[in-house]
Amino acid sequence: MKKFFATIAAGLTALTLTTADVHAACTIVLVTKGASADGSVMVAHSDDGFGGDTNVVFVPAKNHPKGSFRPVYPSSAACGVMPEYNCYDVPHLVAPERGDGYTFPGEPLTKPVGYIPQVEHTFAYLDGNYSVVNEHGLMLGECTDTSAHLREVPYQAGGGIFYSSELGAVALERCKTAREAIELMGALIDEYGLYGTAETLFVADRDEGWIFEMQPVPSGKGGLWIAEKIPDGHFAIAANQLRIRAIRENDPNQIFNPNLPQTLEELGWATYDAAGNLDWVLSLHADEYIHPYYSMRRVWRGLSTVAPSLNLSPTVNDWDSDYYPLSVRPDKKLTVADVMSLYRDYYQGTDFDKSDSNFSGLYASPYHYRRENAERSILSSKTSFSYIAQVNDKFPAPICWLSTNTALENPFVPFTVAKLPAAYTHALRKTYDASKMFWVSNQIMAVTQGFYGVFAPTVAESVRQAEENSLRLVESSRTLPKNKFAAELNDNAVKIFNDRKKLYEQLIVQFNGGAGID
Repeated sequence: MKKFFATIAAGLTALTLTTADVHAACTIVLVTKGASADGSVMVAHSDDGFGGDTNVVFVPAKNHPKGSFRPVYPSSAACGVMPEYNCYDVPHLVAPERGDGYTFPGEPLTKPVGYIPQVEHTFAYLDGNYSVVNEHGLMLGECTDTSAHLREVPYQAGGGIFYSSELGAVALERCKTAREAIELMGALIDEYGLYGTAETLFVADRDEGWIFEMQPVPSGKGGLWIAEKIPDGHFAIAANQLRIRAIRENDPNQIFNPNLPQTLEELGWATYDAAGNLDWVLSLHADEYIHPYYSMRRVWRGLSTVAPSLNLSPTVNDWDSDYYPLSVRPDKKLTVADVMSLYRDYYQGTDFDKSDSNFSGLYASPYHYRRENAERSILSSKTSFSYIAQVNDKFPAPICWLSTNTALENPFVPFTVAKLPAAYTHALRKTYDASKMFWVSNQIMAVTQGFYGVFAPTVAESVRQAEENSLRLVESSRTLPKNKFAAELNDNAVKIFNDRKKLYEQLIVQFNGGAGID
């Protein structure tokens, strides 16, 4: 009976989660050109959050009338839903003028919170709760952070109109390089202001990668932001905690508003490290989330996985430790398959193995379904989708490897910046639809996670086959024109969708009545 009431209490806790509980989850990765085995630049992101939108949307290139204005839309990922603006979690945006993927008949149109001058031509890109990659190979990945000084600034009329998701969308619409995107997003923050939470973005193009971090200020006017270049040949990871440390004036590898040091002083936030440098993390008091290693242990796992020779310790003295470097040089150059593996990591083979803890599920399931006062792994039960954006001059176009729901049971499927097949669009959590990949993958996950150790090998083999076939297809399609390349990838995606439907049927038949389950 005690266990029953404890379960009920845990459920009630889950129902009263704060905005930070819902959205402080994503893990992002950057692989620079010199760190990859084939010269690719990669940015990866797991879109984690209870009830988030599951769709990645194609936004086509467009021409706009001279002198027109671009609407800036709110985001529920910032500080929760905003009913007065028809801003909800799913669909997270209803804006038909942006593209067919944001057309939802019967759903109210999302209302803008402001406008900025429009440019005459905008580029095509893939978008989601946060923006992904554009036709020129500009890539973004996002994770939500916290500042103990100011955990969130809700949108209010007359305050800042930008959250990181719309900043990223504007950057993908207008920029070709990471440096251009950083300068544009910084200028937009300065002029129009930020709301929401502290944020980290990886921003990369086909040549270089940067980390860009931001924080709202109490007034909502302007905001704090800084960017630092990740050295070529390095790998970087961020997980819901700001990562940039010393603020270095006159350093070509950093970009920030020149008034940043003065603003931190005026706010009373300016804090210096032992060497006397103004420290970004310390100044924002960017402390840990609900557990001392909710964020930092994911950083340890990513860095130690790609560079085990560093022998990084999984424990540090405090949340503000600068023990883990911003980036590392991998012991061996990384492939897209290596990045896929990272997003399936639950500390296997370590003392923190999620399948062997007080929170683990049935049959050694690595998923934790309640609010866990424990380490967060990169793998999470609340993942809506994960992607790896990959740019390489050897490919006809940028690639987005998309895994619907959790990456452990679902393959990364390659797409380019083009219209996606119907099975991968317009999925809604509130409406079951067997014609959508989101729901088919949910079915597979539901039966697998109930008897994880029994079902998982069959599911893992299907994932392996799908990804190996996709990797071969990408490699064999290098000489295709862009439109043919996109068509080949879409055909492959449809085949994978149909194979996933068959896999679900196979699992139901194979284990019918508990056959093979001890």
